Amino acid sequence: MHVVVVGTGYVGLSNAVILARHHRVTAVDINAERIAQITAKQSPILDADLSDYLANQPIDLTATLNADVAYSDADYVLIATPTNYDVATNHFDTSTVEAVTRDALRSNPNTRIVIKSTVPVGFTASLRAVHPDASITFSPEFLREGRALYDNLHPSRIVVGDRGEVGEHFAQLLLEGSLETDVPVLLTESTEAEAIKLFSNTYLALRVAYFNELDTYAASRGLDTAQIINGVGLDPRIGSHYNNPSFGYGGYCLPKDTKQLLANYAEVPQSLIAAIVDANRTRKDFIADDIIARGPKTVGVYRLIMKEGSDNFRESAIQGVMKRIKAKGIEVVVYEPTLDGEEFFNSEVLSDLENFKQRADVIIANRRTDDLDDVSAKIYTRDIYGRD
Repeated sequence: MHVVVVGTGYVGLSNAVILARHHRVTAVDINAERIAQITAKQSPILDADLSDYLANQPIDLTATLNADVAYSDADYVLIATPTNYDVATNHFDTSTVEAVTRDALRSNPNTRIVIKSTVPVGFTASLRAVHPDASITFSPEFLREGRALYDNLHPSRIVVGDRGEVGEHFAQLLLEGSLETDVPVLLTESTEAEAIKLFSNTYLALRVAYFNELDTYAASRGLDTAQIINGVGLDPRIGSHYNNPSFGYGGYCLPKDTKQLLANYAEVPQSLIAAIVDANRTRKDFIADDIIARGPKTVGVYRLIMKEGSDNFRESAIQGVMKRIKAKGIEVVVYEPTLDGEEFFNSEVLSDLENFKQRADVIIANRRTDDLDDVSAKIYTRDIYGRD
């Protein structure tokens, strides 16, 4: 079977690799550098398992810039292109998904389209209306940045928005590519599958926001956050997972997915979803004010990334904190090894860690690290457990 995967980010590349364990897979991207890296068996993104599988495992994966040739004999075309949130329209920008669908079906009307990009609730049904003779399915992803392949090899569940033969077949392809045999498989309608994705990520954002607001209260009242969280987590209905305070939820998924779900509630009564979005903004206000109250002349931002093992700092909460501090006229310097260039949003980027430590009066770090142990008196963090 020939599967084409369009888009080689976390979602696309991890899907390409698991499917290439048993089938011929072609990865398509418009970024020539990414294609060259995959061809050289190197991962263009930071993910230890992806790097290992590309370099060392027997997978049937090729990469190309020529989408039309790849589409011509594809049994499936998986779409994993970016759907960034457009603040002007208050919805995801789905133009790339629509374009790939159109181009793939023009080249090969019989191929089966599977959308892996996150889309608004109801999008797949509307796309089917545009292409009534085509097979178009939505299958959500539940991945962590830096652990994308691991989460596909060991999936928590497989959800496919098609209750017919195509849905069953594609679910089996994902199960076959995993290293697990006892994985819950859920076949739903496409619109329900879209809702599962957005509600799942919004719940995760809610949990982050809840423990952050608990920490805000404790910090404001001089209480021990860890004692409170430990006691709360002993309730088995709550648990002690995903409870480490941070500067706010960030990354590629949670900020945009919560806003998209809120937009889907336009004519439906709600208050909680809006509160989750607002809580993230409020948390960053508190963190920034707490740092500013220390009276620093220069604030150092240690790493823009939000998660260990990731090289992605898109929409990271620490950037929101950084902007609020800069707005008060305080100098901000950044240490981020993954950055090219001498500036980041008009803040100086320092490549030498020791120089960075000396320059900053206060160093803000979303997570603790051994690299900063020698300047612990300068560190500002809300990290309790030393994990994501």
